[in-house]
Amino acid sequence: MAGSTNALQKPVKLSGELEALIGKGPMTRAQVTSKVWDYIKANGLQDSKDKRQINPDAKLGAVIGKDQISMFKMTAAVAKHLS
Repeated sequence: MAGSTNALQKPVKLSGELEALIGKGPMTRAQVTSKVWDYIKANGLQDSKDKRQINPDAKLGAVIGKDQISMFKMTAAVAKHLS
């Protein structure tokens, strides 16, 4: 368990799609999550009836898929773009 804190603070490489969304890496996982949420909020992508659901636009869809996604599943979808 001791290493789990460091994983969030270790810079990771971003895919081209993710960089198009949140900027050039490397970034920590915490920074990536924060910037993805900034993008979602700035573009009004949370579902108006259920804020836990994200309605991706074209740029976010390139990272997490085109369909509506739960905010709880979104982190795993974004993680596929980190290395």
